[in-house]
Amino acid sequence: MASPAASKPHVVLIPYPAQGHVTPFLRLAKALHARSFHVTFHTEFNRARLLRSRGAAAVAGADGLPPPGQPAELDATQDIWAICEATRRTGPGHVRALVERLGREAAAGGVPPVSFVVADGAMGFAVHVTKEMGIPTYLFFTHSACGLLAYLNFDQLVKRGYVPLKDESCLTNGYLDNRLDWVAGMIAGVRLRDLPTFIRTTDPDDVMLNITMKQCELDAPAADGILLNTFDGLERAALDAIRARLPNTIAVGPSARRSRRGPLGPEREDGRCAAWLDAHADAAVVYANFGSITVMGRAQVGEFARGLAAAGAPFLWVIRPDMVRDAGDGDGEPLLPEGFEEEVVASGSGRGLMVGWCDQEAVLGHRATGAFLSHCGWNSTVESLAAGVPMLCWPFFSEQVTNCRYACEEWGVGVEMARDAGRREVEAAVREVMGGGEKAAAMRRKAAAAVAPGGSSRRNLESLFAEIAGGVQPVINPV
Repeated sequence: MASPAASKPHVVLIPYPAQGHVTPFLRLAKALHARSFHVTFHTEFNRARLLRSRGAAAVAGADGLPPPGQPAELDATQDIWAICEATRRTGPGHVRALVERLGREAAAGGVPPVSFVVADGAMGFAVHVTKEMGIPTYLFFTHSACGLLAYLNFDQLVKRGYVPLKDESCLTNGYLDNRLDWVAGMIAGVRLRDLPTFIRTTDPDDVMLNITMKQCELDAPAADGILLNTFDGLERAALDAIRARLPNTIAVGPSARRSRRGPLGPEREDGRCAAWLDAHADAAVVYANFGSITVMGRAQVGEFARGLAAAGAPFLWVIRPDMVRDAGDGDGEPLLPEGFEEEVVASGSGRGLMVGWCDQEAVLGHRATGAFLSHCGWNSTVESLAAGVPMLCWPFFSEQVTNCRYACEEWGVGVEMARDAGRREVEAAVREVMGGGEKAAAMRRKAAAAVAPGGSSRRNLESLFAEIAGGVQPVINPV
């Protein structure tokens, strides 16, 4: 007689090795585990970093987590180009070896046989390996639908002669302001500069340009389905355009823990964030966090610091150790402007708090948080939308510029700041966005409805679970 464990559906999750991709995969793993699926969550590159930043509770409850490898001494910013090239080149063999190893363990009675694979869209090469092995496979693109739609049109940009750029002057001479009204499903007036920054190359053999086209032209059509961390009520036009090419595209988001405003619970940053936020009025605080990859120069940090201080609103600012490009070079120059920390942070005035890490969703869900200064990564964007917090948008790279355009122009929940925004621009943007959260609050209600019982994303997710459990094809349920 088969053991109860052997009869469980066994789902293998293969995220791209970057923290912003690992987070939504981890939430999917927890949802599967809560429904008694056996889960193998395969990522070694970022596990040690995740544990250090969030603690062991962040990965509790997922079966099959591999032991960490040799962790880097520093959480150095990851080289996305190098990782994409390396995973594309060496990854297929590792995926095959993983599935074969799990097969041997299943034959020995250690784990259930692998029944389903969900691979990151950025690890799309996996679909060719797993499908060849007879295993149903979905690709989970962890960015926005508008971002994926832009990537799906990279081939047209090349065919129509927009990309690669003729020379580097195209970056500054207004060429990027060309409108692309032919991109079905994109918002009106979308410009070349609003598409993911991987198009900003003069090299026809550019690694990211070509890998992205392979992901869209070869990998995605080969998958049994596509998952996106969004919902129909937010990105319906983009989703419809994607489904015209990839019919089994399922919106399962937002995968955010909190959709209500309340107090901040216990967290790892020694209670300082909780106590500090509790001491401020409702919607009074600007929360600033530029994600896990964004880097900037010391001068830009100074402009943000002075702009935030001049705006008058208290602010909570997360600064990673590896965020500042020209810090730590031994010159002894302080990261912040001279006197700033004493004046604003250490004065006891409550005007500012700077930390190395915080529980972002908890901070966004706190009643005191009134605006989010963000790089517009999709995790941060969707968490802000789910919490109903308006955004100050300072995109760094990739589809963050697309998310920014939608947040500001389509959803009305953001104010865009220029790449070289100085203190006056920062101050003006803070003053503009504070107190203007009506549209963000409406978006929070839509997000909550999508994942509530009977909501579109909730139904889609339950249909996916049913397919994994019993081979039932999922039913797409747009609002």
